[in-house]
Amino acid sequence: MSIEDYVPLAHARFKHVSASIFTRKLAPDCMAHRCTMVDEHREKLDACCQYGCDVDLGERAAILAKRDDIRALLRPEARDAEWFGTEEEVDPDYPSGKCVRTQTLDGGCLFLAHDKRGCAIHRASLERGWDFRGIKPAICRLFPLTYDREWIEIAEEYAEYSCAHVEGPSLYRLTRDIFAELFGEELVIALDHVERQVLADQPKKLPVVKATASV
Repeated sequence: MSIEDYVPLAHARFKHVSASIFTRKLAPDCMAHRCTMVDEHREKLDACCQYGCDVDLGERAAILAKRDDIRALLRPEARDAEWFGTEEEVDPDYPSGKCVRTQTLDGGCLFLAHDKRGCAIHRASLERGWDFRGIKPAICRLFPLTYDREWIEIAEEYAEYSCAHVEGPSLYRLTRDIFAELFGEELVIALDHVERQVLADQPKKLPVVKATASV
C-alpha cells in the first residue's frame, strides 16, 4: 500500500489511517464464507488464522485462566501441547509492552484444532457463557485491520484471501465497535469524520438506464 493512501487522523495516539479501510470490503459472515487462497486457487478454511497470532501478555494470562474450558474443545495433540511460544517480544503497541506468538499445528493456529470451524477461544466463550473480550486476542478481532505505532492500516495478507474479494461491509464498519472498545470513543469519532470525507470523495455511480428500442 503506498503512502499516498494514508490520510491524517485527529487523535491523541493514531495520526494516520489508510483511506482504504473505508472502501475495501469483507465477507459479512466469516464463518459462512468458504475461504480460498486467491493465488493458489485452493480452499483453506480459516485461512487468516493459519500463521497463528501475536498475543499480549495480559491476553495470554486471560487465556490460560480459561484453560479448562478451551482445552476441553481441542484435539488431544493441541490440548496437551504448549499453546504459546516462549520468546517474549518487546512491542510498545501492546498494552503490556510485550507479546508472544500462538503455536501452530497442521497448517493453522493451534486454537483451530477442534471439531468445528473458527477459534476455540471464541467457541468456548459462547458455549460456556463468558465474555471473550480481553481474552480472544485483539489482533484477531480487528483483522484484517491492524495498527503500528501511530498508523491504522490493512494487514498485508488481506488480499490473499477470497473474503477480500466479495461484496460486504467496509473493513471499518466491521471493526468500528472493536476500535471503540479497545481505544475509546474518541478514536471512532475521529475515524467517522475521516470516513465521511473519504466517501464524499468517491466517484458517484450513475444509475443504469435501460435503453428502449425506437419505433
